[in-house]
Amino acid sequence: MALIVQKFGGSSVADRDRLFNVARIVADTHNAGNDVIVVVSAQGDTTDDLLAKAGEITCDASGREMDMLLAAGEQISCSLLCMALSELGCRAISLLGWQAGFITDRNHQRARIRKVDTERLECEIGKNQVVVVAGFQGINRADDLTTLGRGGSDTSAVAIAAAMKADLCQIYTDVEGVYTADPRVVGKAKKLAEISFDEMLELATLGAQVLNNRSVELAKKYAVRLEVLSSLNPVPGTIVKEVAAMEGMMIKGVAKDENVSAISVLSVHDVPGIAFKVFSLLAQRKINVDLILQSVGRDGTKDLSFTVPSTDRKAAVELLTEQLSRFGGTGVQYDDGVAKVSVVGAGMQSHSNVASTMFEALYENNINIRMISTSEIKISVLIDAKDANKAVNAIHEAFVG
Repeated sequence: MALIVQKFGGSSVADRDRLFNVARIVADTHNAGNDVIVVVSAQGDTTDDLLAKAGEITCDASGREMDMLLAAGEQISCSLLCMALSELGCRAISLLGWQAGFITDRNHQRARIRKVDTERLECEIGKNQVVVVAGFQGINRADDLTTLGRGGSDTSAVAIAAAMKADLCQIYTDVEGVYTADPRVVGKAKKLAEISFDEMLELATLGAQVLNNRSVELAKKYAVRLEVLSSLNPVPGTIVKEVAAMEGMMIKGVAKDENVSAISVLSVHDVPGIAFKVFSLLAQRKINVDLILQSVGRDGTKDLSFTVPSTDRKAAVELLTEQLSRFGGTGVQYDDGVAKVSVVGAGMQSHSNVASTMFEALYENNINIRMISTSEIKISVLIDAKDANKAVNAIHEAFVG
């Protein structure tokens, strides 16, 4: 007998037919002699609908009240799935995040998991019934509901798998696994049989939407056996593991991220410590910075350019403008019409022509590069947003064919 954690996304539980499809997958897994814990997301566009309802009332709702609102979506999904399982003759119980033992920090809408108290989960599993958990949510030490941010149900599932020492954590989606690119953008994208944690983490961070990056971090940290597969088509998925096959494709994936804004702080003092002052200020507000470009100093000044998530652009620009006198800058500019395109692959470490192949593909398609960032297993470029899909296809064709 194995303990299996199964997570189903919003599209997998979007309506009655898909709920019963998920219920059959879960029931079959349980009837095969396994203990099963299921984590579900909110149905379909429920989260977006709830955000719209909040927008009808105010544009400045508190994080606490937004968490109270958004947590309702997963509550609906887990209760409906339990009803469907009951109709199939499979005993099940639904638990909200706090009932399943999720204790988080005090940050609303971006809470981090402090611990998962497994006592209730173990108790319910011991009764030979399926446990269905509302993903994406927990509770803090003040007994307030918290949410984990977009894609948080993936993180919930992996956290349960780690805490319960599950034999397998399956992430069910509406695609058949992890592809070399988004198959909706690149028609020739190929499904991968396996991918390393490091490669998957880079792809998830760089815009691939199949897995949440925090869930991959947790899976790697606690050695969770992870599989990505389809809830609609019963075929083998993609295994995410510590080290993928020694021999394989040099490039594992091409990803794009359109949730990006470029910011430039103009004519700051060309002296030691300026970069520290700028980025420490943003870090204090929990604004993540990615690509960074510093111009060559002239006449005692230089420009400092970087990217942030589009959702943080307004806060970042306002903060830097308020503190501009600290840097001696002449102004702050931003551009929302950009996108980040990246190639990822552990095989890049031993091949010297990756950058030139990527840049040649962009050149041949008349796509201009505005910023570049590299690491041992990825190269990212900032380009105009209008060229993003063309760039992904061109780069994929150059490496994967």
